[in-house]
Amino acid sequence: MSASEVVVAAAATVILCGGSHRRRRRFWVRPTLRDKHMHHLTKVFSDDEALINKKVPRELLLQVFSYLDVVSLCRCAQVSHYWHVLALDGSNWQRIDLFNFQTDIEGRVVENIGRRCGGFLKQLSLRGCQSVNDAALVTFAEMCNNIEELNLNYCKNITDKTCTALSRHCPRLVRLDLDSCAQIGDISLKALSDGCPHLEWINVSWCDNITQNVGVDALAHGCPRLKGFVGKGLKALTDPALISLAQYCKDLEHINLHGCSAISDRGVVALAENCVMIRYLCLSNCMHLTDTSLVVLSQHCTHLETLEVAACSQFTDNGFQALARTCHMLEKIDLEDCVLITNATLNHFASGCPRLEKLSLSHCEQITDEGIRHLGVSACSTEHLSVLELDNCPLITDASLDHLLSCHNLQRIELYDCQLITRAGIKRLKSHLPNIKVHAYFAPQTPQPAEGRSRQRYCRCCVIL
Repeated sequence: MSASEVVVAAAATVILCGGSHRRRRRFWVRPTLRDKHMHHLTKVFSDDEALINKKVPRELLLQVFSYLDVVSLCRCAQVSHYWHVLALDGSNWQRIDLFNFQTDIEGRVVENIGRRCGGFLKQLSLRGCQSVNDAALVTFAEMCNNIEELNLNYCKNITDKTCTALSRHCPRLVRLDLDSCAQIGDISLKALSDGCPHLEWINVSWCDNITQNVGVDALAHGCPRLKGFVGKGLKALTDPALISLAQYCKDLEHINLHGCSAISDRGVVALAENCVMIRYLCLSNCMHLTDTSLVVLSQHCTHLETLEVAACSQFTDNGFQALARTCHMLEKIDLEDCVLITNATLNHFASGCPRLEKLSLSHCEQITDEGIRHLGVSACSTEHLSVLELDNCPLITDASLDHLLSCHNLQRIELYDCQLITRAGIKRLKSHLPNIKVHAYFAPQTPQPAEGRSRQRYCRCCVIL
């Protein structure tokens, strides 16, 4: 970060903390070229009767400022007293993202944001601001009761008290990100269900205190408009929770259950039968699922665009054949570690998924050149396929790369630990697709023993033993 950027960051922090104009000057360091330019601007506009202030109406300046980010607003606030007042007007602070200042943001900053912005604030991101605690967010919730989107990702110090305050004071909340807030539990979900009926999207990934299905059940009852549920790593989540979501939140479109290892076909079938508008579904590392889930998804969720099922080791060609017959909107498919699939699955995708853009087949050890041939001649490959991952596919050879020469939109291919791929094959592929990024690894060759020396058969320890 340059010196001027440090100054801007410090100035932004002070302004948000309610610092005075005199106090802000303490943050100036040795001037750079940009700083001298800013000083010149300050001199030009230091007179509140400057021409621009006379000619441009206050409302128009406010409209211009409304398009600026936090740093730009703080720069404008240093130009003159008049601009200071305009830049810090609450109407300009409807959307705030403090991720770039995450190490400096403390509770008092959040409290001051609440006082300065009040009911104007609609979106706030505190992602990564680990110093923020419940006390600050309780004050914030009381002040900013029109907040619609709140990102508290990785705010590790907050507890159920924060969600209780949001429930009491923020009825318009639509999106809430609580990813990796380890102290958030079932009490939070119950509170949100009571006070935030307009909630449409929630992320409670890695919230280890969500240990019972009653929390998700309450959320489903109280937030029927829910369209997105992200619950990665919720190992205690079981089928009854999914059945509640399916029964009361029929508009769900985005569901991520990565690592929810306790769920089975019963929960996924309920979601598929009731939430027919699902477009994104992640079931990676849900090891108990079988082809039954894929078959029911194929029967009801024909709008599916993204399917991630890495490490679902019981899925077979039969399940993916059913999916390819009806889910023609599929664009991204992750089959890493689906060890039972063969070339037949690729044949089905080639004929049934014309929009396919990204496909991961890493560790699918039964895939051969014949499967890639089906993919290479399909409509999806010649028009849409941009990413193909083939790591640890031991039967893939240079012939597969030749089958991909007509894939003009292919941007990246992964070939780590594909032992039968050669440098010559990659060179030929890159000559036809010069913009493609090929990720591969070739182990260094073992050096030949020097002439005249016989390699010792046993080490000294072996001889002694």
